[in-house]
Amino acid sequence: MNVENFLDSTYLKLPEQSGLTTEETRKKVIELTDEAINYHFFEVMIRPEYVHFIKNYIKEKGASVKVGTVIGFHEGTASVEAKLAEAEKAIADGVDELDFVINFEKFKANELAYVKDEFLKCTALALKHHKTAKWIIEIAALTDEQIASITSHIRQWAEERFAGREQEIFVKSSTGFYKTEGGKPNGATPEAIKIMIAHAGKLPVKAAGGVRTHQEALDMIALGVKRIGTSSALALSGKGTAPSSAGY
Repeated sequence: MNVENFLDSTYLKLPEQSGLTTEETRKKVIELTDEAINYHFFEVMIRPEYVHFIKNYIKEKGASVKVGTVIGFHEGTASVEAKLAEAEKAIADGVDELDFVINFEKFKANELAYVKDEFLKCTALALKHHKTAKWIIEIAALTDEQIASITSHIRQWAEERFAGREQEIFVKSSTGFYKTEGGKPNGATPEAIKIMIAHAGKLPVKAAGGVRTHQEALDMIALGVKRIGTSSALALSGKGTAPSSAGY
């Protein structure tokens, strides 16, 4: 099992979140990219402001690592127009995959028409430009019933509007930045992933956050996930250890 083929090696912390300077953050992103190139990880997942630079950096290295970024991160409350504009900029910068944070608060408020409109417009933009769209549902903010419901709705909307392209539309578990209480995990859990997979139909599922070891990665893949987002890609690949600052 080549776990590397499932890994989105991720660094999304802002300098004010990590305590690093802007230059140190840029260096961190380059180190992440070098590691992904050297160990053949599928993708680097980075902030939008680094997409253009890193896409060119990978090209100069003659590597095939994909570049992904996040849209509407991390709260998901940005307007549809703002998300579209952010996605358009990332596409112009050469991004391969777009991980949108769905407006899960609107979903929880039962404003399904809004969420559907957001999903359809943003997904249409991604697919028009032959980019993969991933939809982060933020499972830590949802009940099991809500996880099942939002996944089912995304599947239904995708099947109705984008039939035949379901493999380009992922349902993703988490941002890794949601604040939980009482020690509740804010990333992927086997229980939540099972619910997502049971309701995703043909749509692939990405487990993000919470996967810390090579064995846990193998377990997630065995459940049926097609991608894993992690700040500990080397550890998950089985070829190294997790960084001491691993978060996402």
